[in-house]
Amino acid sequence: MFIGIGFILKSKFSSKAEIAGLKKIILNLALPATIFIALLSVDINKELLLFPVMALALNGILYLSTSLFLPILGMKKGTPNYNTARLLFASLAPGLSCFPFVLEFLGESYLAKVAMADLGNKVFVLIILYLIAMQWYLKNNAKTTKFNTAKLLDLLKTLAFEPVNLFIMGALVLMAFGLHLENLPFVFSDILSRISLLMTPLVLLFIGLAVNIKKNQFAQLFSLLSIRAAISFLLIGILALIIPMETNTVLLALAFALSACSFWPYAHIASVDALELAKADADKTFNSNMAISILALSFPLSTILIMGVLNSGNLFSNTISLFIASVVLFVVGSLPVLFNKIPKQLLKLRTSKYQLKTYTENDS
Repeated sequence: MFIGIGFILKSKFSSKAEIAGLKKIILNLALPATIFIALLSVDINKELLLFPVMALALNGILYLSTSLFLPILGMKKGTPNYNTARLLFASLAPGLSCFPFVLEFLGESYLAKVAMADLGNKVFVLIILYLIAMQWYLKNNAKTTKFNTAKLLDLLKTLAFEPVNLFIMGALVLMAFGLHLENLPFVFSDILSRISLLMTPLVLLFIGLAVNIKKNQFAQLFSLLSIRAAISFLLIGILALIIPMETNTVLLALAFALSACSFWPYAHIASVDALELAKADADKTFNSNMAISILALSFPLSTILIMGVLNSGNLFSNTISLFIASVVLFVVGSLPVLFNKIPKQLLKLRTSKYQLKTYTENDS
């Protein structure tokens, strides 16, 4: 809904600077507060430690799988589009797209489990993907930038004093001393909590304002997200074969795996973009416009799939149903690519026939 409102209000934002101002509020205020509260609100239970480990494994498999099919979708390795898709593909945003439905359909006990799983996902999207993004940035700029000691220190200083990183470091220090959100002064925790409440509506409004999905890009992104969902069904199906699970646990795992792409990789992309302001779009490490388009399409598609899964009853208690759903989504994701390639192949065939006919006529 908020994405729709943002899309409607696009005409009221006459310049990119106004939208960029909203992005700065998110990255420098709402997002750091949300991360800080999320980290300090985690109460680690030894019995539930398996959930973040499994979530981290899911993130890793999704990330590794992208190198297999992104070239098939027309994204050349090392390009801004390829890097952007790979970074967002492996990220999950269960807080926005999964938690409310899990609470409604499965109850508080399952919400606690999926919240623990999100701890592993947070480690991946906040730390691992950030390190990957910076590694790609350094690799992409190695030819034009000589990183002597002074420049390297300047880069590290810039990264260290980013609000998001400051809040993460602060939260980790407090957690190391066994302190949680309730141990902080009420005024401080209350202000942060109120700021954090702005996160979801601001992010969704920003996506609506900034999204600009081109017609030829829509099919590609739809294929990307459909294949992402297909891989999720496949992985949960394999897990259900190895570890017998009750129906609600399977539904929980599916809902988590089908979560929308996270906004946090976009925050990393925005950080890299700030370091590459002088570069042409084709030479940049990432494509921030594409990142926004992926987020905009990911949220409604993820919501539809999660609602369908949680309303399915006992359908997905059978692993065969999981594998069938995976195949169906793979086929659905492949169709736009096939429809895009068939006309090109027909055009090549017609051109070849025309050239052969012309050659034969000239030869005779």
